[in-house]
Amino acid sequence: MSKLKLTAIALIAVLIASFTVLLSLGSDIYREKPPIPTAFVATSGETIFSKDDVEQGQLVWRSMGGHQLGSIWGHGSYVAPDWTADWLHREASSWLNITAQLRFQQTFDSLSSDKQAGLEQLLREDVRHNTVISNADNTTQVTLSATRIEAIEEVSRHYLSLFGDDPELSSLREQYAMKEGTVPSLERRQQLNAFLFWGAWAAITERPGLDYTYTNNWPFDPQLGNTPTSSNIVWSILSIVTLIAGIGGLVWYHASGKHEPLPQPATQDPLFFKKPTPSQRAVGKYFITAIGLFLLQIFLGGITAHYAVEGQEFYGLPLAEILPYSVTRTWHTQLAVFWIATTWLGTGLYIASALSGHEPKYQRLGVNVLWAALVVVVLGSMAGEWVGVQQYFDLEMNFLFGHQGYEYIDLGRVWQVLLLGGLLIWLGLVTAAIRPALKNQGEMGPVIWVLYSSCIAIGLFYGAGLFMGKHTNLAVAEYWRWWVVHLWVEGFFETFATSVIALMLVRLGLIRNRSANAAVLFTTLIFLTGGLIGTLHHLYFTGAPTSVVAWGAIFSALEVVPLALIGYEAVESFRMRQAAPWMIRYRWAIMFFVATAFWNLVGAGVLGFLINPPIALYFIQGLNTTATHAHAAFMGVYGMLGIGLMLFCTRGLTGQMQWNEKLLKGAFWSLNIGLAAMVFMSLLPVGITQFFAVIENGYWFARSPEVIHSPLVETLVWMRIPGDVIFGIGGLFMGLFFFDIIKKALSAKASPVEEVVTAEV
Repeated sequence: MSKLKLTAIALIAVLIASFTVLLSLGSDIYREKPPIPTAFVATSGETIFSKDDVEQGQLVWRSMGGHQLGSIWGHGSYVAPDWTADWLHREASSWLNITAQLRFQQTFDSLSSDKQAGLEQLLREDVRHNTVISNADNTTQVTLSATRIEAIEEVSRHYLSLFGDDPELSSLREQYAMKEGTVPSLERRQQLNAFLFWGAWAAITERPGLDYTYTNNWPFDPQLGNTPTSSNIVWSILSIVTLIAGIGGLVWYHASGKHEPLPQPATQDPLFFKKPTPSQRAVGKYFITAIGLFLLQIFLGGITAHYAVEGQEFYGLPLAEILPYSVTRTWHTQLAVFWIATTWLGTGLYIASALSGHEPKYQRLGVNVLWAALVVVVLGSMAGEWVGVQQYFDLEMNFLFGHQGYEYIDLGRVWQVLLLGGLLIWLGLVTAAIRPALKNQGEMGPVIWVLYSSCIAIGLFYGAGLFMGKHTNLAVAEYWRWWVVHLWVEGFFETFATSVIALMLVRLGLIRNRSANAAVLFTTLIFLTGGLIGTLHHLYFTGAPTSVVAWGAIFSALEVVPLALIGYEAVESFRMRQAAPWMIRYRWAIMFFVATAFWNLVGAGVLGFLINPPIALYFIQGLNTTATHAHAAFMGVYGMLGIGLMLFCTRGLTGQMQWNEKLLKGAFWSLNIGLAAMVFMSLLPVGITQFFAVIENGYWFARSPEVIHSPLVETLVWMRIPGDVIFGIGGLFMGLFFFDIIKKALSAKASPVEEVVTAEV
C-alpha cells in the first residue's frame, strides 16, 4: 500500500475517532450540565427565583447583547465585568458584612484577621454546599440560607439600578460602556438577575460528591474557595509534555523525509491566457464586497476600542445612545467572519470552475443570486441586532430577528437559517462546477477530494449553531457554539485553504502533483488530529465535566505542533515569488501567504498556546490575552489568507491589466505592521497587567474598573492608536487598489472584468 493511501486512511480514521470523542463528550456535557432547579427557595418555602425566571432572564441577557456586553463564565467582551465573577464577589462581600454586623456589630473590614478567616470559612460552607433536592413530582429545588438571600437581594438591587437608568450609577455605566437604560423594563431586569445569579450559583456550587464546582472552580477567588483543581494542574503539565513530544516527532519525520526539488517553472504564465468563464467573472463582486465589509469592520473596531477609555462617549459625543458598545462590538466581530468568509466563498466558486474547465448551465445566475442573498443576510442581521439591543423587540422577536447574544453567532435565528441556506446554495454551485474534476481521477485527485470535502463541511457545519434553542442550557449552548467557531472557522476553512493554495501552485507549475498530494493530506491529517478534539479547550470552565479538561488540554497542545515548522512553509512560499519572471504578477498574493504563515506561528501558535493549557486559561480566560490571540490569529491567519486568495483570483480576472503595485505594497506592510503594533504595544501588555491583577486579588478584580480604567491600562489602550491608524491605512490602500482596478476596467473596455464591474458592481 502506498504512503499516500496510508495517509488518506489515517485521515479518515482521525475524523471518525475525533467526532466519536466530541459527540461522546457532548453527551456527557448534556447529562452533567449545571441544573436549572425548578425553584430557588428560602427555608420558609418562599420562591426567590424560578426556573422560568432563569430561562426568561437568559433571553433578556441575549437581547441586550449577551457576550458583547461583559461576559458569562469568562466568555464575552472585556470592558464590562464578567458578570459571574462580579456577582460572586458582590454577594460574598454582602454576606460577610451582614454576618459581621450580626455577630460583632462591625463591618467585615474592621474585624481582626482571625475573625475574618472564621467568617470566610462560614461563607464557603454556606455557598459551596450543593443543596439541590429532587421531589417526588419531578421538580427540583435549592434552599438558600437567610443570610445568603439577604446578600442576593442587595446584589439584585445593584443590578436593577445598573441595567436601568439610576443616575447614581451613571459613572459606573460609563466605565462599563453601557448605555442608559440598557434594559428599560423592570420585569426584564428582574428576570436578568435570575439568570446572572444562576450563572454565579453554578460557578460556586460543588458538584454532588465532589470538591469542585460545576465550572471546575472557575473563576479564581480564594476567598470563596475557588482555586485551581488538581486536574487543572496535572493536565496542563501533560499538555506541555505532549507539545514537546509532538514537535520532536514532527521534526524527526520532516528531517527523515525525501524532499523533491521544485519543478522547473514554465516560461510563460500558465494562467495568463485563460479566459474567465461568465460565472468566474461574476465572482468579482464578492471580492469588492469583501473589501467594503473589511473597511467597515476596521472603522467599527476603532470605535469599539475607543469605548474602553471614554465609556459611553466618543470624543464628547454621546454615541452610545445611538451605537451602543454591544452593537459596535457585535458588528466588528461579525463582519470579520462575513468579509473573510466572502473571500473564501468567492475563491471556492472561482477555483471550482478553474479545476474542471466546466461552466454549468445557470451557474452565473446562481452566483449572482447567492451574492444578493448574502448581502441581504449581512445587512438584515446587522439591522436586527441594532433593533434588538435597543430593546425594540419583544423576547420572541429578538430571538428570531434580533440579537442571539452568542459571540460570532449573534445574528437572529431567521438570519442564521438564511445564512445556512446560502452556504448550501454555495455548496450546490461548487458541486456543479467541480463535478467533472471529481470524476476525472487525475494526479491531483486526492487534493481535489480534500478540497471538495472541506466545501461540504463548510456548507454543513455552520448548521451546528441551530442546535441551540431559545432556552438551551448555557453549558450545552457553549458546546454547540464552539462547533461553529472552532470547527467551522478554524478547522474546515483551514483545510479548504490548504488545498486551494496547493492547487493554485500546481496550476502555476511551482510544485509537483505528487508533492502537493502528499503535503495536503499530511498537513490536513496533522491539523485535524489536534484541531477537532482541541475544540474542547474552549469548554474547560463552561459547566463541562473534568474529562473535557483532560481531552482539551492534550489535543489543544497538538494543535500547536504543526505550527512549529510553519517557518519552513513561509520560506518556501517566499522563494516561489521569484521562481520565474512572470511570477512578479503573483508577488503580493504570495507575500500574503507568507504573512499567513508568520501569523500562524505567532498568533495561532505562540499566543494561542499562551492561553490553551488549563492552568493558564484558568487565570486569564476573558482577559485581553484572549483578545491578543484573537486579533493575531483571526486577522493574521484567516484575514491575510483571505486577501491572498482574493488577489490570486483577481489576477485571473484582470488578465493583462497592469496592477498598481505600490498600493499593494503599502497595503501589505501597513496591515502587518499595524496588526503587530496593536497586538504587542497594547493588547498583550493590557492582558499581562490583568494577569497580575488576577493572581494578586482574584479574577473579579482584573475585570473591574479599578484595573480596566486605571491610568496604566488606559495609557496602554491609547497605545493602540498608532497600530490602529497604520492598520486602517493598509485597509484604505487595499480599497484604493480595487478602486483602481474598477477604474481601469471601465476605461479599457477590453478587460475580462469589464462585465462584472459595469454590469454587476
